[in-house]
Amino acid sequence: MTASYDYIIVGAGSAGCVLANRLTADRETRVLLVEAGGSDWHPLLHIPIAWTLASVHPGFSWGYTTEPEPALGGRQVPLPRGKVLGGSSTVNAMRYSRGHPRDYDQWRQLGLEGWGYADVLPYFRRSERNWRGADAYHGGNGELNVRLGASSSLLYEPLRAAAQAAGFKESDDIHGAVAEGITRAELTVGGFGRRHSTYRAFLKPALRRRNLTVVNRALTTRVRLARERAEGIDYIRNGRTYSVNAEREVILAGGAYNSPQLLMLSGIGPPDELTAHGIEPLIDLPGVGANLAEHPLVPLVVETRAQTSFMRHLRMDRATMFALQWFLTGGGPFAVNGNAAGLFARTRPELERPDVQLIFAALARDSALWWPGQEAAQKFSLQCSISIQHPEALGRLTLRSANPADPPRILLNLFGAQADIDTALRGIALAREIYARSPLKELVKGELLPGPRVTSVADLTEHVRQTAATTQHPCGTCRMGKDASAVVDGALRVRGVEGLRVVDASVMPTIPGGHINAPTIMIAEKAADLIRGRPPLPAAQV
Repeated sequence: MTASYDYIIVGAGSAGCVLANRLTADRETRVLLVEAGGSDWHPLLHIPIAWTLASVHPGFSWGYTTEPEPALGGRQVPLPRGKVLGGSSTVNAMRYSRGHPRDYDQWRQLGLEGWGYADVLPYFRRSERNWRGADAYHGGNGELNVRLGASSSLLYEPLRAAAQAAGFKESDDIHGAVAEGITRAELTVGGFGRRHSTYRAFLKPALRRRNLTVVNRALTTRVRLARERAEGIDYIRNGRTYSVNAEREVILAGGAYNSPQLLMLSGIGPPDELTAHGIEPLIDLPGVGANLAEHPLVPLVVETRAQTSFMRHLRMDRATMFALQWFLTGGGPFAVNGNAAGLFARTRPELERPDVQLIFAALARDSALWWPGQEAAQKFSLQCSISIQHPEALGRLTLRSANPADPPRILLNLFGAQADIDTALRGIALAREIYARSPLKELVKGELLPGPRVTSVADLTEHVRQTAATTQHPCGTCRMGKDASAVVDGALRVRGVEGLRVVDASVMPTIPGGHINAPTIMIAEKAADLIRGRPPLPAAQV
């Protein structure tokens, strides 16, 4: 006999964990949550400073890479995505960042009523337990713990002063009335200095509910359709195929790569793409997989004096001591993610919102443990990552084959538009200006990457092409909208199919600035009310 539930959620990530919690708050509602990854048992997933290792660990990542990127000389760029309970919220850098209010007002201007900034702010607040407590912009009693990153004043204060000398203000709340400027990082870190993923914040407390069933290490292979209605899903676990039915809805929450892939495997998408892989087209939706957006990133690395670089903590004996300190007390240098500050800036004065985020980290991305006696060989460094907030170039996701176990083809088209390269060059110039200002310049010994001699437009452009990466913020591949190419409507229902929604970052019509974990959680909060037939929260008056 085929098992049946009211709702089936595919993907226990940033959105899926929130949905599972909210939908099972109704005791009579039966929910099945299916996740391809396993549990978050590994210590790397909990130590904040270890996020760069966690994000690429083969046991917890899908291990995707792009196709050869045309604008990057054919380079293939790694794309870490979480394959674990909590999804990418379990392996990301833990930055809590919502974007600019105009990002959401832009959604409303596209005809998406109920998605403007005043409409979505109450949903940001509902999920949040902010270190400030509750106010007009923040929640104080939500499930998700948001705390101030314990940035060392040895680096933050010189950064702040240098940025102010360059003409930028300090924002004591980047999510408040002043949504640009230099600010300390806020992190989703919970009690005892542990990462606070959506699994820990939302799903784990709900596991005791009898109306919630969670199946992990299960690969969903298709959504079953009957007369243009989603009737259930098939999934594989331990080599065996299972079919389960949804009496109300199937909800895809697999993220910007997996949700469009599953739609296409189910016969929903561009007909030519489906038939090329022997899949019968059932629903003609050419927008599935299109509109793939990301925040392109370019690094600038400087050598600094040892006392201001986090690398001093990576000497093996010190690192062992700090790991023990974190384990016993939840404190110390390993209880943060290494980010010292973020600067949200407009590189052109006529812009209405920041077009770059400068992420100042107290160590370079390739920093590693080192042994006592090796200090003379170390390059104590700081990295500024220039993240393009609103890129013009968009990519596309397509199928590699009809086999659900094969990764999709992902072409991000990073820096495929000259405007994005121009923005990156202005961002590099801005970072250099800040590093050249007192009191920061007294701590900097020299530029390592791209190097002080790299100054021409041609050479800087080549630096962009050789070093560009992503900020790991894919979205937009199941775009929400009112036009014919949109995949879902304003209620996140897949066009042309009854009983099927997509609730994750793939529905974002345009990419918001900052980081997308918090916006994805917001989308899930709002979706829960839509699915339950509840009226929206009252719009914020800010």
